[in-house]
Amino acid sequence: MPQDKKPSWVNKLAEFNKADNRKAAWQLANTLIPYFALWAMMIFTVKQGWSYWTTLPLAILTGLLTVRLFIFFHDCCHESFFTSRKANRMVGYITGVLTFSPFEEWRRAHNVHHASAGDLDRRGTGDVWTMTVKEYQNAPRSTRLKYRIYRNPFVMFVLGPAFLFLVSMRFPQKDSGKKERRSVWITNLLLIMLVSVMGWALGVSDYLKIQLPILFVAGSVGIWLFYVQHQFEEVYWSHHENWDAVAAALKGSSYYKLPKVLQWLTGNIGLHHIHHLRPRIPNYHLQACYRAIPEMQQAPEITFGKSLKSMFLNLWDEETKRLISFRQYRLKTT
Repeated sequence: MPQDKKPSWVNKLAEFNKADNRKAAWQLANTLIPYFALWAMMIFTVKQGWSYWTTLPLAILTGLLTVRLFIFFHDCCHESFFTSRKANRMVGYITGVLTFSPFEEWRRAHNVHHASAGDLDRRGTGDVWTMTVKEYQNAPRSTRLKYRIYRNPFVMFVLGPAFLFLVSMRFPQKDSGKKERRSVWITNLLLIMLVSVMGWALGVSDYLKIQLPILFVAGSVGIWLFYVQHQFEEVYWSHHENWDAVAAALKGSSYYKLPKVLQWLTGNIGLHHIHHLRPRIPNYHLQACYRAIPEMQQAPEITFGKSLKSMFLNLWDEETKRLISFRQYRLKTT
């Protein structure tokens, strides 16, 4: 891997690399207060026997707030949300329970993702399964079928979130360490306690009417955000010997430009290229960093309309250095 000297402007990122406890506390307050208020409203509507169509919109909004909570969880995993490591860990576990995510286990996989994003020779942990044209062409029929199913938008964004947050995250990975495994079991135990109390207080059916749509919305939006920020036509991929960390961050992570309300709900994670350049920059400093450093404004910009096309980009073409669709693959190989 080339160890090219980093451009001088990279040093400017350091001034935004500082946690602010007051900003973090304010973010928790302006998210958790409406989050629990919405839960109270949903419980009221269910217990009053109102139409489920009254409860469901509230659950959708709560799901969007859960995405914002997940960003706080994500920052805690990078130890960037608070100045204190202990505070990051404590809030990380709490928000992890609210988002059904084990803190240490998710942190390990995500750190691997940061260290290997855009590296063709280090795929497979904390990322979206991506095959090259050549790999797909030479793969057994069974593997090609699995890949096509995996990359199907319905599987990726509808079935995938339920499997990930309800099933996959309930078990540690084979290569997880003792600390990571323990975090999975602690999170599972806390979730069992939470679900049991809520099921007893509301009734299992009423609790699931509230909790499941929240998880579905949060999971689908979360996976969508992660997907489009690393799966776009001009995305960066390179073999390890030529892989460059700065290029991988700037060209392999997009600036997902969203309306201000959605940017708030998603905790500025659309400024993903900055996050990959300096993961220790907390979400509440990303926008200021973008405005202050002109080089940050040169990253690939993706609007919501353009991001929809990413759903149909499936294979990395090493010849054209682009993600292509299965249709383009067929045209290329016939």
